[in-house]
Amino acid sequence: MPLIVGNWKMNGLKADGTLLAAGVAAKAKGNLGKGREVVVCPPFTIIERVQSKLIGSGVGLGAQDCAPKESGAFTGDISPGMIKEVGATWVILGHSERRAGHGESDALVRAKVEAAEAAGLTTIVCVGETLEEHDGGRAKDVVARQLQGSLPEKRPARWVVAYEPVWAIGSGRTAKAEVIGAMHRHIIVQLQRRFGKLDGVQILYGGSVKADNAREILSIDGVDGALVGGASLKSEEFWTICSAR
Repeated sequence: MPLIVGNWKMNGLKADGTLLAAGVAAKAKGNLGKGREVVVCPPFTIIERVQSKLIGSGVGLGAQDCAPKESGAFTGDISPGMIKEVGATWVILGHSERRAGHGESDALVRAKVEAAEAAGLTTIVCVGETLEEHDGGRAKDVVARQLQGSLPEKRPARWVVAYEPVWAIGSGRTAKAEVIGAMHRHIIVQLQRRFGKLDGVQILYGGSVKADNAREILSIDGVDGALVGGASLKSEEFWTICSAR
């Protein structure tokens, strides 16, 4: 069953966030459980408001980040327990925009993953190479290193990895099908070497996923779903992606 996750990023005040959530919920009611699973991840400030609009729709709710600690003197941080308390059960961690813009290391991502899983959240751990690394032929090495450093030793019952080539995020440039397929197979090999049997793991693709390319992307062997950015901010386009396979 493909998993489609909408990452709203830093978009959505009360009014437009509520409207978007209501639109997604309306399209999802009666249509989930038919070969698809959908999650939306709004900004922290409107998680509760979005949650109220998703009730009964079957759409899951997540956050875009969390702290590696449950409480303490960490000004501005949001703990996994706080996220769970307001109704979210998923969290995106290690997104390239966090790694690049906030200097998050693999070790920090791993600490966040451990904290989130301890709180009962399902984690979506992002990996991916920059354009320089891609063009330099280092993509697979970079992703292998990120997987090794960002994932904890103890694997949870369910876990999600999202491959997001940094050069494709928000650029309108989507990786070719053969590139996506090769990297997803590489990720599977890396995870099997470390964890053995991979029951309960899903590998998503993210990077300029849109309504007009979703079907092709989701048909690639090894792609179990999509992490959708800008296209998740329009309920019609997002639902077209959700229905693409």
